[in-house]
Amino acid sequence: MLDLTTINMTITGLLDHYTNGDFTPAQLIHSLRQANLALNQSNPVWIHLLSEAELAPYLAALKGKNPQQLPLYGIPFAIKDNIDIAGTVTSAGSLALAENVALEDAFLVKKLRAAGFNIFGKTNLSEWANFRSTKSVSGWSSYGGQTSHVLGDNLNPCGSSSGSAVAVAAGLVEVAIGTETNGSISCPASVNGVVGMKPTVGLISRSGVIPIAASQDTAGALGSSVKIVARALAAMAGPDPQ
Repeated sequence: MLDLTTINMTITGLLDHYTNGDFTPAQLIHSLRQANLALNQSNPVWIHLLSEAELAPYLAALKGKNPQQLPLYGIPFAIKDNIDIAGTVTSAGSLALAENVALEDAFLVKKLRAAGFNIFGKTNLSEWANFRSTKSVSGWSSYGGQTSHVLGDNLNPCGSSSGSAVAVAAGLVEVAIGTETNGSISCPASVNGVVGMKPTVGLISRSGVIPIAASQDTAGALGSSVKIVARALAAMAGPDPQ
C-alpha cells in the first residue's frame, strides 16, 4: 500500500506522479480506499465506497491514456448520495430509498468521467438534503449515520453536503460534489475549512439529482483549492438534452 503522507495530492502533483510512473491511479485508489475504510469506522463520511470490482472498468478506461492530455486524469473525487451513479444506490440518506439503484450516471457524473476524474464513492448527507423537517440534524441520515466535523464530534459539520466537505477536509479526496438549495455547499465548506461554490442555477445539469426546489437547486464542487473547484466546475458545466 502507498504511503499517502509522501504523495502530493494536488492536481499538478498527481499528474507529475502519474507521468513519472511513481504509481498508477489504480494503486492510489486502492490505498485511499483502505484509508477511507479506516476513517469511516470513526466518522461515517461515506455511504458507499466503490469496491475494487466497481472501480475496475473506470480505472481500465484510463490505461494507455496520456496524463498530460487529460488534465484531470486520475484525480479522485466523491459524489453526494443524492446524485446518481449507475449501478449503485442513490439514497438521499434515507432508508426509504435503500434499494433505489440508479440505471445510469447523472449527466454531471458522465461529464466528470469524460474529463478524467476518477470516481471514488458516495458521501453521507443530511437526510433528504435537510428537507425532511424543520429540526433536521446536519450531517445525520438514517441510511448513513452521523457525519462529524473534521475536527471532532463536538462541532457541527453543517449540511447538507456534510460528507462531501469532510471527505475533502480529511485530505483523502481532492474534490467532492455536493448540492445546494440554501447553504448546503457553502456552510459545510466554510466550517470544515475547504473551498465550496454554489454555481448559477442552470449552469450544471440537474438530471439524475434528487430535487428539492427547481428555482434554487444546483450541484457544485467542494475542494482543497480554488483551482480544483474551478476545474470541476468547468468539467461539469454544459448543455444537457434532458
